[in-house]
Amino acid sequence: MPVKLTFRGKEHTIEAGRTAREAIERIGLSPAATLAVKKGQLIADDTILQDGDEIKLVAVIAGG
Repeated sequence: MPVKLTFRGKEHTIEAGRTAREAIERIGLSPAATLAVKKGQLIADDTILQDGDEIKLVAVIAGG
């Protein structure tokens, strides 16, 4: 079962066993500007994604 990533309403699927950082890079986003959230909790870049995980990706917004 693949991992489902959602970013701004668009769904992507990747194979399990990759880190959150690798998944973010794989779909063409910058890990420095994107946070991964699983079940409402922020997950670390080195978290290994498992079969059936549903990850929401959130763009980091900075201001000044």
